Amino acid sequence: MEIIAVDDEQLSLDGIIAALGKINIDANVKGFKKASEALEYAYTHKIDVAFLDIQMRGVTGMELAEDLKKLHPYLNVIFTTGFSEYAGEALDMHASGYIMKPVTVEKVKKELSDLRYSSSSGESKKKFRIVTFGNFAVFDGENPVKFKYRKSYEVLAYLVDRHGSFASNGELIAALWEDDSDYEGRISYLNNIRADIKNTMAALGYGDIILRQRGHLAIDVNEVDCDYFRYINGDKDALKSYHGEYMSQFSWAELTNASLMNDAGLL
Repeated sequence: MEIIAVDDEQLSLDGIIAALGKINIDANVKGFKKASEALEYAYTHKIDVAFLDIQMRGVTGMELAEDLKKLHPYLNVIFTTGFSEYAGEALDMHASGYIMKPVTVEKVKKELSDLRYSSSSGESKKKFRIVTFGNFAVFDGENPVKFKYRKSYEVLAYLVDRHGSFASNGELIAALWEDDSDYEGRISYLNNIRADIKNTMAALGYGDIILRQRGHLAIDVNEVDCDYFRYINGDKDALKSYHGEYMSQFSWAELTNASLMNDAGLL
């Protein structure tokens, strides 16, 4: 079991980690004082349980919970707080638990004994999953997908942005490398990236997701779970999960984000 605890007060954070250490569970526990560091960790690690302080500087535990559940839908969120008035909001978010501070071994043990989702939840629904709202990330079920090349993520992201339309090698090079003076070198690198994506996806059992034509690539929108695709289809949860950020690490995605912001009334 993978557990994280997030609290901007070191004493409180130490208390949660200490309580978890006194419970006989097979778990890897990571503590974070900054919500941003916890979220960065969640992009590359599977998480089963998150103990989140509600009132933190910069971002609330409620906001962090929303971001974490975009990455891990079957995450058990257990809020820790000194205030009882957030219980209703936690219930609306389908939180697994709600602990009033001070956090004790007994309280933690009780919540872990009655989790909303087991650590194996969602395995029967395993699917290639793509997150675009916020930073771009890809998952095999709940596990982050690892490619050999960093640019492989960006090529895949660009195909997602095209929403099933084929992109030529020239389009990919123009979008991903503003300086295309070394076209032959870029083509050689792009061929390596194409092979990396193909081999990685095939090894995971998703060989049919990427569609290929001579010198062109596309993604089969019907074979992936993607928040952007669900948003386009009017899915209510996807509509609520967009807050003005879309593939934030890629400059070429700004045009689509502007369109999404306009559609959401955020401009």
